[in-house]
Amino acid sequence: MRSLRAWLHRWQRPDRHVLLDGLLATQALTREQVLRKQAEDLRAIVRFAAANTAYYREACGTPGDDFVLRDLPILRKQDVVARMRDLLARDADPLTTNIGHTGGSTGKPLAFWYDEAKHELMRAGMMRSYMMSGWRPGQKILNFWGARQDTVAGGVFGGKRLSDFMAAEKTIPAYEITAGRLLEWARFIGRYRPVLLQGYASILSALARFVVDNRIPMPGGLIGVYSTAEMLDDWQRKIIERAFGCQVFNQYGSREIPNIACECRRGSMHVFTDMVWLESLCTDGEERLIVTSLTNRLMPLIRYDVGDAGRLKEGDCPCGSPFPLMEMGMCRHNDMIRTPGGKRVHPSFFNRLLYGMTQIEHYQFIQDEPERITLNVVAPGPLDSGLVDALRTRIRHELDERMTLEVSYGGALERTASGKHRFVISNCA
Repeated sequence: MRSLRAWLHRWQRPDRHVLLDGLLATQALTREQVLRKQAEDLRAIVRFAAANTAYYREACGTPGDDFVLRDLPILRKQDVVARMRDLLARDADPLTTNIGHTGGSTGKPLAFWYDEAKHELMRAGMMRSYMMSGWRPGQKILNFWGARQDTVAGGVFGGKRLSDFMAAEKTIPAYEITAGRLLEWARFIGRYRPVLLQGYASILSALARFVVDNRIPMPGGLIGVYSTAEMLDDWQRKIIERAFGCQVFNQYGSREIPNIACECRRGSMHVFTDMVWLESLCTDGEERLIVTSLTNRLMPLIRYDVGDAGRLKEGDCPCGSPFPLMEMGMCRHNDMIRTPGGKRVHPSFFNRLLYGMTQIEHYQFIQDEPERITLNVVAPGPLDSGLVDALRTRIRHELDERMTLEVSYGGALERTASGKHRFVISNCA
């Protein structure tokens, strides 16, 4: 059956598998060859961006082969908001090009251009990451996903039943967590018998805790759990491995630039140098990650401050991968919201509420009691009253009719002791 599903998926998504074959060929190179290819790809994307986008024509001029990357300006999120049209390649039509959104996991909403080519490369990169666990195409994957827009038709994991069968992949929308749903999900794992689980760290750890506390047996065929989208804490890793009896693999990427790095079976985080150029710069005592996409010719992102902390590491990994190493700093740590009715709601629900609201410079949702949430906003002016009313209606309709939303402007946004921004904070026990 695995071979049949793999053949059908290659027939259905031939471009994705051609891209996957190319990615697998790259990782068969030596470290020296991988880094030489990365340098060539970097020169190519910088030259392309300077020749084909208004933003980089201004920022880079006409770069020669001897340009120094650190001489180019850092692209910040506010630059993407202000110059989004100028970052689009000149041959692309803005009226027909797709626009994606991040809710702003670092507290800043963002929009970006994307096309089918970027989507297929993203999915090919994800398949390559899965293979680092021993997974092979055609083996079942079960996703627990907290972003509602990704699980509807047309979303990243919004396939139809036949497509899910061919991809050997199924996605459970998991933006609300209750004891009943946790029981349902745990039982479904037993029926579906996947080889891999994938999902947000907070969702997977909540499910793992439920499985352990209720002594629910898990199928023996699981070989890995992939944690993504959020910071993975050590306690989460331990409870997930205990519940599912297999290794946890941490992934790192963003919607704008996916497939930045992934953990191997030896526990090392490898940077995919065939897809990105990663820098770590010390800013205000913190090592910030600066990412250049080497593959995106629709909307080049060069020296992009993704808003996360981390550092590059020297040395090799016993796994034999030629890709260099990195480690993540503490970042993207947010809380579950608790409703008066007892539901726990994933923080992605709240950043999804603000999709497309690029007039908001920074934001933070704070819950001090189950019935009340405060949205602290930094913006040039007040939000439209109709927009605020619509947010309140959605919260009451989709979460709990007893919940209220207050909007506050101009105040300082609360940060962690290490200075990190959290966009959802719950002070409820």
